[in-house]
Amino acid sequence: MAEREHPWWKVMCLTGVDYFSTLGYQPGIAALAAGLLSPVATIVLVVLTLAGALPIYRRVAAESPHGQGSLAMLEKLLSRWKGKLLVLALLGFAATDFVITITLSAADAAAHASENPYLGFLHGENLLITLVLIAALGAVFFKGFAEAIGIAVALVGVYLLLNAVVVASAIAHVIRSPHLVVDWKNLLFAQHGNIWVMAGVSLLVFPKLALGLSGFETGVSVMPLVHGPDLRGRIRHTRRLLTTAALIMSAFLIVSSFSTSVLIPQAEFEPGGPANGRALAYLAHAYLGNAFGTVYDASTIAILWFAGASAMAGLLNLVPRYLPRYGMAPSWAAATRPLVVVISLIAFLITWIFDASVDAQGGAYATGVLVLISSAALAVTLSARRRRRTAAFVAYLVITVVFGYTTMANIVERPDGVKIAALFILAIISTSLISRATRSLELRVEEVRFDAAAQRILDRAVRSGHVRIIANEPDARDA
Repeated sequence: MAEREHPWWKVMCLTGVDYFSTLGYQPGIAALAAGLLSPVATIVLVVLTLAGALPIYRRVAAESPHGQGSLAMLEKLLSRWKGKLLVLALLGFAATDFVITITLSAADAAAHASENPYLGFLHGENLLITLVLIAALGAVFFKGFAEAIGIAVALVGVYLLLNAVVVASAIAHVIRSPHLVVDWKNLLFAQHGNIWVMAGVSLLVFPKLALGLSGFETGVSVMPLVHGPDLRGRIRHTRRLLTTAALIMSAFLIVSSFSTSVLIPQAEFEPGGPANGRALAYLAHAYLGNAFGTVYDASTIAILWFAGASAMAGLLNLVPRYLPRYGMAPSWAAATRPLVVVISLIAFLITWIFDASVDAQGGAYATGVLVLISSAALAVTLSARRRRRTAAFVAYLVITVVFGYTTMANIVERPDGVKIAALFILAIISTSLISRATRSLELRVEEVRFDAAAQRILDRAVRSGHVRIIANEPDARDA
């Protein structure tokens, strides 16, 4: 049954609950990773987004208009078992991306709730709040959940509007107090010397800011929902979706990073500080009052929770799409409720391991995001080579190398993500082997009906006293 199609801007809001919700924690993580250099490092992130990730996924949209994404592209471009093995490995990183989206979003929602001045009794209870939010998410999916584009449009619209008000207020405050910019600039040059050193350091810290690249893979996976007069129209509208989302996010990232770096003391970003994981909320309360700040907190908590719902839906669609088709999953993997229970338990465990810390989970999340983007870049590069587009091949190869380096740098410095992905890959392979062994003992055929020609052959064989059964390899077709 074909899913109902929607205007591209509405579908953009569905992907935006994941992409735009990172504004809740990205400025704080950037300030913690890069310090006063955060705005410069964010500009590097934006350049790589617009000049790297965006062109890659615009090409992915053209080559997978039915929402298969980069995993399916690699599966087709590589030989049979190479493609399957790579997809299985990438599924581990995709699972890391989606599960950490659930746990990180819930943890940041908990940070916004516990630091709200009207909810002082929740202060210090981030772990408990996060577990409750994840449990509520699992309960909703256990009962049955359909992604509502209408809810996504409302959440994203309100959230972006509130963020626009906050950053406009912050910039107005900076304009009224120009000495703050002068102080920030003097400290920045005192620490880093010149603009070239700043650019170099920004490239080194870029992997820590890669959370701001999330959302592209989701953008192409929801292509079947995008309305278009034909397939080319759908591709054109999806590219418009990706470009618009990237431009909106880039503008917010630059302005929010600059305003939070200039207006918030660095100590406030440290773990336990009031701006940790909630830099824009800190400004909302400080410059627009606790009433507006509480509305902002409520909007942020809602979109972060819905981002977790989007990630859960993504996992529930991803696992049954590949493993059962490969014959590498038990029958329950195609059912929703058992998967919801398994995913929720894993999310509980990860939340407990990281103590519901937004900062601690940042590396694991960045690993999942970067691996998926690097795999998309590789798929597009291989496709360009196969189509003999030399200029495109060279350009995509450069982008692939950049994201490959960034991914490896992030893994070396913060190996949590690859450890979690390795556990997912091990679980997938172990489950697959057990499933294959179990399925080999199952009765696959309960009845055989012979046509007239086959029946005559059998009748002659029975009369002769010998019925010979030969095991044949279907693909060999030899003697």
